[in-house]
Amino acid sequence: MMRLAGFALFLVTLSTGASAESATLNEQQRLGQQLFTQSCGVCHLKPQINVNTFGPTLSKESGGGREEVLREVIMNGTPRMPGFKLNFEPQQVDAVIAYLKTVPAPQPAPR
Repeated sequence: MMRLAGFALFLVTLSTGASAESATLNEQQRLGQQLFTQSCGVCHLKPQINVNTFGPTLSKESGGGREEVLREVIMNGTPRMPGFKLNFEPQQVDAVIAYLKTVPAPQPAPR
């Protein structure tokens, strides 16, 4: 019973943090967050805390922080990532980039 209560508290904490983060985003960034979660999250977000992602963790420092690099990769892909030029309109790509610019760089792994 205590385990279940602890897990429920953990979920409430997670959802509260996510909604607080979303509240600080503007409309374009919220759209970008939604598109990123739906289309990119399968590879770039951790499904569980102790599991690695398929692709790199993305942040405001991805692509050297250069929007044109991010746009090129999102639209045309890489050898390991599909391009999204047939899935996203240019303003949707802009929204994903605007969202990524709000994501802090990941902390280096402890040694």
